[in-house]
Amino acid sequence: MAAYEDTLKDIETTIGIVPGFMKGLPEDVLVQDWPLFKKYSLGESLIPAKYREMIGLAVAANIKCPYCQLYHKTAAKLHGATDEELREIVMSASFTARWSAMIHAQNYDYQTFANELERIAEHLTNAAKK
Repeated sequence: MAAYEDTLKDIETTIGIVPGFMKGLPEDVLVQDWPLFKKYSLGESLIPAKYREMIGLAVAANIKCPYCQLYHKTAAKLHGATDEELREIVMSASFTARWSAMIHAQNYDYQTFANELERIAEHLTNAAKK
């Protein structure tokens, strides 16, 4: 019980409130998940926060979660994402889903795809050296 109370205090100190959705989790889950959330959503990681949130927004758009979309868009803006960058993320998210649908609908052979991608990467690497 002390770990749960300590977790609630840390959440409130860190973000100003303990959101209801966090209180709605089983106590042991919140105690375990909060440090991960704090580190990877609010702290420093290998991926700069702005880009981490923009990636989150692209994922949220594809899983069609309005909660995640609102969270990641807000967080991206807090970390300096511009409206232009967010518009580009929207395009990137839709592009990934669109091409995935087209390739899957063809039942395209995965190994052929991997081989072609390797050839493309080699070409682009060589072109960049020129």
